[in-house]
Amino acid sequence: MNKDYLGEFEELVLTMVGILQEEAYGNAIVNEIKERLGRDSNLSAVHVTLYRLEDKGFVKSSMGGATNTRGGRRKRIFTITNAGLAMLRNMKEARTDLWKLVPRLNYDLL
Repeated sequence: MNKDYLGEFEELVLTMVGILQEEAYGNAIVNEIKERLGRDSNLSAVHVTLYRLEDKGFVKSSMGGATNTRGGRRKRIFTITNAGLAMLRNMKEARTDLWKLVPRLNYDLL
């Protein structure tokens, strides 16, 4: 498993964990992706991605409290780690550096 690289969906899910903070769990992430980006995502894909990010050390998880609305079930809450924040920061810097290389003439097309 390559810890030095994130795929596009991994980056998206990790970013959503950072945005949602203490409300970062599977369904909330799916809903946030839909609301903010107009993009449908699969709950199973989000869960697999969260567990992969946890294996890489970019998020950690804990069980939230049981609620009546969930039939007494607890939800797994994900939190971004310092390593996860560093990865997002590095990816942002790399993308910014690449965008600076796009010729000025092409900015009008974007």
